[in-house]
Amino acid sequence: MIPLIFAPIYSQLELPARHRFPVAKYQQLYNQLVARGAKPAQFVRPVPLDYRRIEDALCPRYVSRFINGEIDREAMRRIGFPWSEQLVERTLTAVAGTILAGVLSLDRGKAINLTGGYHHAFYDYGAGFCIINDLYLSALNLLTKPAINRVLIFDCDVHQGDGTAALAQDHEDIFTVSVHGEKNFPFRKQVSDIDVPLPKGTGDDLYLEKVEQSLRMAVNTFKPDAVIYDAGVDIHCDDDLGHFEVSNEGILARDQLVFEACDRAGLPVSAVIGGGYQRDIQALVNLHELLFQAAKAV
Repeated sequence: MIPLIFAPIYSQLELPARHRFPVAKYQQLYNQLVARGAKPAQFVRPVPLDYRRIEDALCPRYVSRFINGEIDREAMRRIGFPWSEQLVERTLTAVAGTILAGVLSLDRGKAINLTGGYHHAFYDYGAGFCIINDLYLSALNLLTKPAINRVLIFDCDVHQGDGTAALAQDHEDIFTVSVHGEKNFPFRKQVSDIDVPLPKGTGDDLYLEKVEQSLRMAVNTFKPDAVIYDAGVDIHCDDDLGHFEVSNEGILARDQLVFEACDRAGLPVSAVIGGGYQRDIQALVNLHELLFQAAKAV
């Protein structure tokens, strides 16, 4: 069985009315997976990360000020959330979930965190609903494991993984790929090892072609020992923030392509569900569920 990482705190965050972040989707996705036949034994609950474990990887002052509620309003405005103790617990648990998915993928071949993809978080600041970069920290943790010498972060969220690219820039053992919207947030891009900027209106055929090409190039060139996959669904034609024209079928085909390519190469994959910003939460959950269908987790 494929491990599925989830904690109720993923959806337990009080936000202002009409806030852009669809926090309800995580619990609803969990409920839908259970209804589809996911087994109780598949679900693993992460323990909140001890923030002292990450102070060597990130700016200790930034981390401690966030944890202790001393972070200034402008920094929180850039992140996009009001500060709360609940936000701290949610952040530390979500990051722990991605790290745990990475570890479990080494034994099980695949593991999926029902949140994650906080790729706009940098060394000493956050942005775009991202506070602590779970993808980068999971890669660092994987590199401490036997036989894991190189980790590929393959990011298919519609927004460039700018924080991940910046954090991993000086790590030859972490390879970053971002397939994203050229004219979308963040408007100041960073430099990934492979960047694939695509125009507004990109549909299934072009999108899948570029995903396949970039993944093949990354695997053949970098020869990773493990893959972290950000499966954002904000590429969908109905997404409020995506500006692409990718269909449900295109998202499923993308996720199948990634898992099948990694299977052929014998690479363990830990996936996160990434972004998705439709107001219709049920429609959004249906899109995220495609990742689990592609992984044959339900």
